[in-house]
Amino acid sequence: MKSSLNAVYGWLLLLPAMVLLAAFTHYPALATLWNSFFSTPKANRPAVFVGADNYVAMSHDPVFWQALWNNLFYALVTIPVSVAVALIMALWVNRNLAGRGFLRLAYFTPTVLPMVAVANIWLFFYTPQYGLLDQIAHLFGFTSTNWLGSRSTALPALMLVTIWKEAGFFMIFYLAALQQVSPSLREAAILEGASRWQYFRRILLPLLMPTTLFVLVNALINAFRLVDHVLVMTKGGPDNASTLLLFYIYEVGFSYWDTSYAATLSVILLLILSITALIKFRWLDRRTHYQ
Repeated sequence: MKSSLNAVYGWLLLLPAMVLLAAFTHYPALATLWNSFFSTPKANRPAVFVGADNYVAMSHDPVFWQALWNNLFYALVTIPVSVAVALIMALWVNRNLAGRGFLRLAYFTPTVLPMVAVANIWLFFYTPQYGLLDQIAHLFGFTSTNWLGSRSTALPALMLVTIWKEAGFFMIFYLAALQQVSPSLREAAILEGASRWQYFRRILLPLLMPTTLFVLVNALINAFRLVDHVLVMTKGGPDNASTLLLFYIYEVGFSYWDTSYAATLSVILLLILSITALIKFRWLDRRTHYQ
């Protein structure tokens, strides 16, 4: 009897979280999947079942493939670079330095700035002829560059903004993890004749793997949910060179009002995130050592 009451008590404690999770995560995902098999309702025409027609249309959509490739390339560059920069910054500000608090604040400041504000700041930096980057380039004799108006530089310019903004956020997690590592481990490694690199690679990095797994999953989600910077800085141009998948979904859903096709694109986005996150967990969890 007591065990049954404990079980009921446990389920009651879980109930609020389960309701919120079902209402704001599971139900929207299932509704999106369901709507992807129907046409977009119009004023005088209700939605009708079209089967896989939306998916067939998506497979022949060149803008979708361009956005998907852009997003994959964007993620492959920004995720490892952001994580690596965050770890380097955390290692740096974890040392006994003069002005260490100021350095931590300086590294973390981009994180607390609103996304639109960050986009506008960098929009000024990238302005041809008058922007900060071109002003610095002119000092060294380089010509003016339209960073956001060129197909070859628009997407890398967005990547730089993302790395600048996210590295400080990930640094906080690494810094917290580093402060939990016992100094005796480093002392023991030094007594055994280990170099700094050997201590970092064989002792410190494995201990940081739980944090790395958490940071990588967050970086993956962030890489596929960027809209603000694209909307403010490039609007997907030039010629869709900087169009990312979520921005294309936003355009289809709220500019063209094709909600069914937007749902189809959202299903693909959710599928990509789910598969990638699953691979990360299965691959990294075996290399993760929990204290």
